[in-house]
Amino acid sequence: MSRSASIERNTNETQIQLQLQVDGEGKANIQTPVPFLNHMLDLWTKHGLFDLTVNANGDVEIDDHHTTEDIGICLGMALKDALGDKKGIKRYGNAFVPMDETLAQVVVDLSNRPHLEIRADLPSDRVGTFDTELVHEFLWKFALESRMNLHVIVHYGTNTHHIIEAIFKALGRALDEATTVDPRIKGVPSTKGML
Repeated sequence: MSRSASIERNTNETQIQLQLQVDGEGKANIQTPVPFLNHMLDLWTKHGLFDLTVNANGDVEIDDHHTTEDIGICLGMALKDALGDKKGIKRYGNAFVPMDETLAQVVVDLSNRPHLEIRADLPSDRVGTFDTELVHEFLWKFALESRMNLHVIVHYGTNTHHIIEAIFKALGRALDEATTVDPRIKGVPSTKGML
């Protein structure tokens, strides 16, 4: 069974079409007016071995906030929809990713209990034209809509681009592990009987 989902979200601020294939090959087709986010989503897709298509327009003449936030919402909705009842998945994922002087760790639990914890200092307010506070906004909306418990720990790092890049790579790898189907798991991996 194909674990995939398509989401369309149209507001007065953004228009987004997004398709996610969980069991993919790392193929990305990302078209948004936020170049740094395009780069991060491309990395997430490649390192998570997902297939992702995003076509988005937004009111970036104001700033990148609405577009970044709404893509996080749509990606979270797509992941939740694609995983369905979550039967057979590993549920938990953990990944360390080094990026030059940076070491980032991401730990996830596809628990149906959304929560975000970030332990990361971003030295710069901007990377290019991208406002780095939007990393938190994107991750929180992604965790909320996918109903995922998401912990981000940057152990050290001084270059803001490297830190954010390591976070997105580690997020992809952690989710690849958590979404993997393990034939030993019968039903869902929870003593509650549901996630």
